[in-house]
Amino acid sequence: MSGNLAIEASGISKGFFSYERPADRLKKSMFGVAARLSPLAAVRGAAHDRAEALSNVFWALHDVSFTVAAGETVGIIGRNGSGKSTLLQIVCGTLAPTAGTIAVNGRVAALLELGSGFDVEYTGRENIYLNAQLYGLSRLQIDERYEDIVSFAEIGDFIDQPVKTYSSGMFVRLAFAVIAHVDADILVIDEALAVGDAFFNQKCFRFLHEFKKRGTILFVSHDTSTIKKLCSRVVWIDQGRVMSQGEPDEVCTAYLEAHYSASSAARSNEWRSEAGNRVPSLDERRELINASSLRNDIEVLGFNRRSQAFGTGGAQIADVALVDEMKRRLTWVVGGELATLQVCVVAGESLASPIVGFFLKNEKGQDLFGNNTFAAYMERPVRCRPNDVLCAEFSFVMPVLPVGNFSINVAVAEGTQYNHVQLHWIHDALPLKVHASRVQYSLIGVPMLHLGVSIAQ
Repeated sequence: MSGNLAIEASGISKGFFSYERPADRLKKSMFGVAARLSPLAAVRGAAHDRAEALSNVFWALHDVSFTVAAGETVGIIGRNGSGKSTLLQIVCGTLAPTAGTIAVNGRVAALLELGSGFDVEYTGRENIYLNAQLYGLSRLQIDERYEDIVSFAEIGDFIDQPVKTYSSGMFVRLAFAVIAHVDADILVIDEALAVGDAFFNQKCFRFLHEFKKRGTILFVSHDTSTIKKLCSRVVWIDQGRVMSQGEPDEVCTAYLEAHYSASSAARSNEWRSEAGNRVPSLDERRELINASSLRNDIEVLGFNRRSQAFGTGGAQIADVALVDEMKRRLTWVVGGELATLQVCVVAGESLASPIVGFFLKNEKGQDLFGNNTFAAYMERPVRCRPNDVLCAEFSFVMPVLPVGNFSINVAVAEGTQYNHVQLHWIHDALPLKVHASRVQYSLIGVPMLHLGVSIAQ
């Protein structure tokens, strides 16, 4: 490995084995031992073949190669399930590659999945000492830095509470505070920062910009605007393969175009009326704007099942998605075009008058718009029996949103518009990321059916 490289990955592939029966896992282990111990190549080969026959392999990574120079900040982008997190675990040494080699030069501190490296039964204070020791700090070194770590985390008296009582945001605060004080040479950061609040995120990114002056960063995010601001080079991974790597603007643009094209192909390029005629343009300027850099690209990050929720029970929200006219899940929408929000609810008991609703809110928590199903059937409610699945659909013109983070809250209640009981409410159930917009100074933009200017006579 070259002395000026912090990370060098060469031909990395990672396969995960699945078995039809538990006994097959034991047999594969036995064949593996036989293959290693036998002096005969033929016997080793036969044992290997029998072992492989017992299992199916899912390949999360295929022949991935890249380098990160010492002092460089490299971003990794890709859709959910593309293999990004698996790659980071290999870099950190918590997973071994099935094929290929990985070399890392320097102390690595990682912020991966929420709660990784934490014992949920321990307090925040105890987890600081546990994590810092895992990174190689002595007890004395931790004692010297303890107050700085606590001050950075800003979780107050919760530092002496078991971390199983922490919110996801508090997890991130404590985990980031630790890695910021362990004298790491390389920081590896997955998308965990996305769950933090805006003020703490700003604090983290101020630290990262300072860390760039002395260390190496490997950073994974869906937020291409952050990738462009923070990283000097980007690696795009899709279905476990490197699609492109190079300058942030060039790679991110290619990624967004491919992402949008795939979503468009899934949904249909033309919205049509029941008679087969094309729906009139939703915005007189749509084609002109969509051909420019001002097209309102909105990434749909998927149903967040683990988001904060509350309710009395009686029903459970099972799925939330933006779908096309064929009910196919969308990963990308464009502001100013038609969209359908689908909310599926499983009844846990008999419901006489269920109401399903939603709100779209910005990253400041301001509700921008929303609706519920009460008006659709207030005279004749849709009644549910236990285990019935109720699917509500809201079709609307997606407003033009400013660049930033948005989310959709969803809820199911029992009762009437003004007198009801909340059965299940999920905050931030469907996160959205806006990558480009012509809206700068208002909360949302409304598509204009007509816009013109002329000289008054």
